[in-house]
Amino acid sequence: MSNQQRAILEVDQLSVSYGPFEAVKGVSFTVASGEIFGLLGPNGAGKTSTLSAIEGLLRPQGGQINVAGFSILQQPLHAKANMGVQLQSTSFQAELTVAEIIRLFAGIYGKELTPEEVEEKLVEINLQDSGTKRFGQLSGGQQQRVSLVISTIHDPQLVLLDEPTTGLDPQSRRQLWDRIEAIKAQGHAVLLTTHSMEEAEAVCDRIAIIDHGRVIAIDTPEALIAAHRNDPDVIAVSRKGKITLEDVFIGLTGRAVRS
Repeated sequence: MSNQQRAILEVDQLSVSYGPFEAVKGVSFTVASGEIFGLLGPNGAGKTSTLSAIEGLLRPQGGQINVAGFSILQQPLHAKANMGVQLQSTSFQAELTVAEIIRLFAGIYGKELTPEEVEEKLVEINLQDSGTKRFGQLSGGQQQRVSLVISTIHDPQLVLLDEPTTGLDPQSRRQLWDRIEAIKAQGHAVLLTTHSMEEAEAVCDRIAIIDHGRVIAIDTPEALIAAHRNDPDVIAVSRKGKITLEDVFIGLTGRAVRS
């Protein structure tokens, strides 16, 4: 972490249990300002529980979570005020126009936008000609771009993106990648979950791989590939001789399909 960067999200020894089942077992990582951090794992590995604890949707059994210096447990309102969340699926009112949705959610966050400022938001997401369209008329990629601009409309220090490009075509996915890079360039810390190893390798500055409730690897995508390129389990799953992040992921977490 450089002198210009500071930790916006700090997760320290996080533990989450559901009855006797321990879903998250002492997970720790940080996400800095101006960093895109990927949290990767198979189904049931613990990443959704980790994300839910960070969002304040469930109370962990142990550990600490700080957002912009505020504890999500002791100072939840302050922590959540510094957080923006984009979920995997959007649920905005289909009958409202894009401009109406932007003004509505700005108002919820205590911001009153002028027509010119609403237009600026539309230009940011390349929807300057769609302000009067109803949300339900937009394509999946356009809806995700609206969702992304809503998640940052209150200028949060931390942005949580839960599989933001699921179901998008390649063009829409690349547009959303560009938008995520723009959020990073503005100094936000970004925590991204994804099942796409291509996406993680292309977008994330660092990643953590979580499995069976524990972080089993954490580094830059390039460093993880370099560190594991000679592992027998990784070589065994390589399809074309060139080791990829997906090869490393499967080599570390196994071939078995998780339900």
